[in-house]
Amino acid sequence: MAGDAAPSPALPAGIEEEAVYRSLFNAYPDALLLVDRDGQICLANPSAAQVLGYTAHELIGMSVEALVPDSIRPRHAEYRNAYGHAPRTRPMGTQMDLVARRKDGSEVMVEIALSPLQSHGLPFVVAAIRNISAYPRVKQALQRARYSEHLAQFGRLAVDTRHPQRLLEQVPTIAAHALQVDASVVFLLSADRQKFRVASGVGTLPSEGPSASVDNHPLTPPGFVVAQGRPVIVDDYRTEQRFQVPPAYLEAGLVSAMAVPLLDRGRSVGALTVRSRQPQRFGDDELRFLESLSSLLATSLQRAQSEDALNHAQRLESVGQLTGGIAHDFNNLLTVIQGNLQVLEELPALAGDAYGQQLLAAASRASRRAAELTSKLLTFSRRQVLQTTTVDAGAMIVSLADMLRRTIDQRIRIETEVPDQGPVVLADPGQLESALLNIAINARDAMPEGGTLRFRAVPETQVPVGLRGELDDPSSAEQPFVAIAITDTGTGMPEAVKERAFEPFFTTKGAGRGTGLGLSTVYGFVKQSNGTISIDSAPGAGTTITLYIPRPWDDEALPEDDDAGDASAVPAGLKVLLVEDDVEVRKVVQTFLEALGCRAHSTSSGEEALLALVPGASFDLLLTDIALGPGMRGTELAAEAQRRFPAMAILLMSGYSSELIEADRDSPASWELLRKPYTRHELARAIARLWADRTKPGDAA
Repeated sequence: MAGDAAPSPALPAGIEEEAVYRSLFNAYPDALLLVDRDGQICLANPSAAQVLGYTAHELIGMSVEALVPDSIRPRHAEYRNAYGHAPRTRPMGTQMDLVARRKDGSEVMVEIALSPLQSHGLPFVVAAIRNISAYPRVKQALQRARYSEHLAQFGRLAVDTRHPQRLLEQVPTIAAHALQVDASVVFLLSADRQKFRVASGVGTLPSEGPSASVDNHPLTPPGFVVAQGRPVIVDDYRTEQRFQVPPAYLEAGLVSAMAVPLLDRGRSVGALTVRSRQPQRFGDDELRFLESLSSLLATSLQRAQSEDALNHAQRLESVGQLTGGIAHDFNNLLTVIQGNLQVLEELPALAGDAYGQQLLAAASRASRRAAELTSKLLTFSRRQVLQTTTVDAGAMIVSLADMLRRTIDQRIRIETEVPDQGPVVLADPGQLESALLNIAINARDAMPEGGTLRFRAVPETQVPVGLRGELDDPSSAEQPFVAIAITDTGTGMPEAVKERAFEPFFTTKGAGRGTGLGLSTVYGFVKQSNGTISIDSAPGAGTTITLYIPRPWDDEALPEDDDAGDASAVPAGLKVLLVEDDVEVRKVVQTFLEALGCRAHSTSSGEEALLALVPGASFDLLLTDIALGPGMRGTELAAEAQRRFPAMAILLMSGYSSELIEADRDSPASWELLRKPYTRHELARAIARLWADRTKPGDAA
């Protein structure tokens, strides 16, 4: 009929239409599923089996819900039920975020077209499924998503773990899996920045074992990265000219590589490297991923270091508190021991007993050494009363050298070079001795096979010009100084270590062998003393550390012995209210006071002392311990006593030096402080100072 559509050309003879449709179904490149109204698969072509990871036989009879990821399965069931009530054709390309679940649990990005057959009288829907994960733009999106997921994985690990080594061990694994490369290695610089060590790696070469090291030189692969200070991409090792490619790389078939520096506060401390057997393997996306992973690692390591430093500081604070508490009790015991030894020395029955006097002298020396040890512990814990005075640096160096000769490695020869008298410096003697001892200990550790340790003290008219900028007070540059130099013949320091030598917690010693606080506390002491410090060192050439400590303008003025503490300087018949909660210490101090001609009334607590401070009481001096057990403290008692009797003199004592620090800061200048343990002579000096201040011209009587 004219105008009618032309009929389809007939199939060649002998070919059945049903066979053609069956062949089309089986040969179609997209996955085809014939699904009934209940969502069960009735037919599946070979492409469906290939895309979904099942055999065609396994797919038949399955529910399509099994091909949907668990996370979206409920939503998909609702969509399928709604679609069953109003089926319609849906072509490819309308959605790009569909995902199918394969038999092995993996997921593949797909596009799906739906063709309902109800209009043809069949209760089925044909689902055509196309794998689009190989499309360039989809492949790139999937790749970026994979990189992001691996970064998130490492981020979660960094939050959950507090162990830097675990982070270091995981980074190469994450980098290798994300980038799908053959090898990944973390190189870390040694403290002296001379060598790299392999901190961790996957697919490493035999030459990159746990004890392996690589020179930090621009011609080595990691050395080149650190020298550049920026990412490096190698398209082909076989044509690389910028650095020397180790033959082992080529023998292992490695062709391309990418590396980024590991930065610690802007300074390169290592490199993160990935390698592949494919040429030109790395592009911008890979570079951005590796830089992000490196940044996360560096930040995590910095956090871990900061937390370690904080924990270390907190442990030191705990040690300090413990030390202070022990010292308080120990000083009370030493007060009793030293006091009773002094009484025994003066007993008439022992006056002519040479052997007895020898034993007493030995016990007295031992108790004094114990007191010095306690003082050093308090200095270490920063709970010592610090006072700047004139110190004979020469005498201190000679005494310290004698002590070191008895205590450190006998293979170390100790020499001193000091003037016959002085020189005199303005410093806290305890802090100065501690600083010299810290430097000597570092020198000992730098000479494991022995060597020479030399102390030298030389008066200088000025600080060297090159160090004047280091002075906190520029006006002190013209003041005379003493240069105290400590020289060793040890291993020396490279420039990078010298730059960080005074940083808190920085140490090149192995774990458990150094706190990293030695030189930093020396530096702090010198700066607080209005001085400065220098280091002269080189690998293999030993080290000289020089302290520039201010000296008095008249350096001949040595500290004079104060005779004001003689028993004769203490007013006869002085009436003293003694408050001490330790019964043995109280007995010793009362004996001291009576020997000095004082009239002492003893109490064991602040509350008991207040009962004696009634109107009409005639005490001249309150001598009280600061820590008096439960109840009122000695400082509170002193304040109340002076409120009731303004003319009363106050002398505070304590074996816990942090209490003296607080009292020195918070108490009136007229109060005197006395640290336990003390001798009768030291008690007399303290009382004499109080009376000397009260009788100065212009002072109230």
